[in-house]
Amino acid sequence: MLPNGDEERPLLEDEDVQVLTALAALVVLAVGGAAYFGSQQPTRSTERFSNGTHEFKRTVILISIDGLRQVISCSHSDSYPYLNSSASYLDRGLTPHLLDISKQGLRAKYMKPVFPTLTFPNHWALMTGLYVESHGIVANNFWDPVTNTEFWYNRFESMSLADWWLGEPMWETAGRAGVVTANQMWPGPPVTLSGASPTYFVPWRDKVPLQEKLDQILEWVDIGDVEKRPELILTYEPSLDQAGHATGPMSALVNEILAKIDVFARDLHHSLLSRNLSHIVDVVFVSDHGMGDTGEVEWIYLDGDDILGETWNNVTHYDGWPSFGLRFVEGTDERVVLEKLVHASNEPQFSGKFQVYITDSYAGGYLEEAMPMPPRYHFSENERIAPIWVVPTLGCALTSKKLGEKGMSIGNHGYDNEESAMQAIFVVHGPFSHGAKLYSTDTQTSAWHSVIDGTYIIPGFANVELYNLVMRLLGIEAWAAPNNGTTGFWDKYVDL
Repeated sequence: MLPNGDEERPLLEDEDVQVLTALAALVVLAVGGAAYFGSQQPTRSTERFSNGTHEFKRTVILISIDGLRQVISCSHSDSYPYLNSSASYLDRGLTPHLLDISKQGLRAKYMKPVFPTLTFPNHWALMTGLYVESHGIVANNFWDPVTNTEFWYNRFESMSLADWWLGEPMWETAGRAGVVTANQMWPGPPVTLSGASPTYFVPWRDKVPLQEKLDQILEWVDIGDVEKRPELILTYEPSLDQAGHATGPMSALVNEILAKIDVFARDLHHSLLSRNLSHIVDVVFVSDHGMGDTGEVEWIYLDGDDILGETWNNVTHYDGWPSFGLRFVEGTDERVVLEKLVHASNEPQFSGKFQVYITDSYAGGYLEEAMPMPPRYHFSENERIAPIWVVPTLGCALTSKKLGEKGMSIGNHGYDNEESAMQAIFVVHGPFSHGAKLYSTDTQTSAWHSVIDGTYIIPGFANVELYNLVMRLLGIEAWAAPNNGTTGFWDKYVDL
């Protein structure tokens, strides 16, 4: 989030462009109404299940706990002592029910967020299966040079305007397949570019008690008419992220919120058990990113004489805090700016504290020392991505003389998506996880079972894989929109 509140596969050559082209084609077809799929659309299974009193269709409940981190190593422990055995939120002894659910179900070693590791880019990646350069939400705040407008995560006009949100969210795909959907506050627009909306929609409100969100989920589950009951339920919960920003990831407040979230998970699990739905409903807990300790940071003044100096006056926008995606007044020689930044980044006093990258929109002259945006970020081929990006290392913060040393919260995220403290969680329980255990064991995949605590863990994976998992669990893979997930990724875990 912004300072005021808030193993991955390589893509084939030109694949991002192919995905964008395919998405554009879908949008054009969608405008044509029935011509979108014509008479060739696949047939969905009509399979029903019984809990003893009612018929149900396959159901998935997907819950995002913003900022719930899963630290994957202690490689930075000398510099960041908070990366210890209790750094991962699920390993603090405060979430016995979530851990019990993961023992009965399935847990990933970690789930890798997209870059930048911010709330809105990652929630839309989870929804669409697309990297940021493809889905268009390139930061929590950013400038669009095509429309000359700015996106702000906390402004209704940005949240609600479909033009910002590219790609097809899973609830739209599900709707096309005839699946009833429900969205409780998941970041994104209420209506997409093609005019689609969830069957049931609860708009964003802050400070909503977890019990109220649980009641809403169960109200949907308890709808008597199987044709009106949601089969895909989405819920978003921000309180843990807010606590992490306010008091840091190792704070008492974070631990308090963690315990409340664990009770929420317990109550949901027990509510489904009492309804005899554990063999029908898959419950998936994820997070969008982790959280770093930024209570003490080294401030780097980009307008200092040792970096940009007066050249900073040409900057018009700096997108994507805590990184700075720089845009400039018309006529600025971007090569001059780039040269100053690259030179400074190589000086001893700044070495290892920030990186400078150029993207596809960079229009300056050639500079041998310039580094393109790392391909692993999938963060370059979109006009909304500024031409020059300054990306700080966790423990450092970018600023200017005007901005000063303010705005950095005690906990923050947005850093390199391979940073240990930025990793997210994936925990699932239900018919999928039971089958996945058996299937993975039988086929001797790289998943493993912990004999220490009974947790069944699969290797870490990129969050763009989630979209295709939900499509498979709902039995609607044939309707899946173009996405950056790996074809066949879930074959070794899901026998559906």
